Formats: sequence, structure tokens, C-alpha cells
Amino acid sequence: MGKEIINRVALSKLMVVDLEDYYPEGERIIFDIKDWLYEGFVLREKDFRQLVTDYNWSKHENQFVALTCSTDAIIPAWAYMLLTIELQPYARKVNVGDLESLETSIYQDIINGLDVEPYHDKPLIIKGCAHKPVPSNAYIMLTSKLKPVAKSIMYGEACSSVPLFKRK
Repeated sequence: MGKEIINRVALSKLMVVDLEDYYPEGERIIFDIKDWLYEGFVLREKDFRQLVTDYNWSKHENQFVALTCSTDAIIPAWAYMLLTIELQPYARKVNVGDLESLETSIYQDIINGLDVEPYHDKPLIIKGCAHKPVPSNAYIMLTSKLKPVAKSIMYGEACSSVPLFKRK
């Protein structure tokens, strides 16, 4: 008879941190203001304000919204601020940029609020291979948050991890 196979990973104190576990469900949309500009390039304040007043903002209930302008127009900061004021009662998150910057902003809030105490003096694996759109910056932010408390940090899966940090 051969030796009994022992799962040393299951018996170890190794903790897996999976950013997908923190992924908030909800529709992500791009709100492009190009059609609200004169000829797609000029923001006319009076016309813009009228469009803001007439728009049905409630259709963005519980959405994550990335504000953008897909033309080369120069958009003053107040325009995005005005849109944010109208979206705030409905949208879960508003950001200026593309969907990746929106996702990064969402994860920044999540990671900033993460309780790191359970990871204190533990060897950690930050799981890779996400099936949800976890931005690369989320891994960077998580690593920065966990490094001061972790005993060690690896990336990947328990069977094929890449060592990144070990406290000396």
C-alpha cells in the first residue's frame, strides 16, 4: 500500500483573497454627452442645462455610471459636476472616464473599506484568473492594503502561485 495523500494546502493557514467575491452586481453604463453638445463639440451652457432639466434621471436607478464625451470637445468640470448632482439620487456610483476607470473606482471604495484584521500575520494568496471584470489596479490596491499586515503574499492559485512578498 502507498502512502495516504495529504492535502497540505487545505491544512495550511494559507488564506485566499478573491476580488471576485467583492464584485458588486449592477449594470455598468457609459453616459456619453456628445449628443448634448452643439455639433458634438461645443457645450452651450443654456442648452446643456435645459437638457439636464428635461432628462429622466431615474432610469439610472442602481446603475454604475461612467460619464464621458467621445468627441474631442473640451468639457468644463462643472458640466460633469452638474450631471453628477442629478445622477446622485439614483446611481450607485458616478465617475468620469471609461468602464475600466469606473470599475477601478468601485474597487477602490471596496478595498478602502476592507477589514484587514482577518489577514493579520497570515500567508495570503491573491487569486487571479477572474471571470468578472476585475481591473488590474484592484490587484495593486489590494496588495498595498494587505502588505502591512500579511505574513506573505502570493498571486495565483495554491497549486501554482507566484511569491510576491514575505515579511522578514
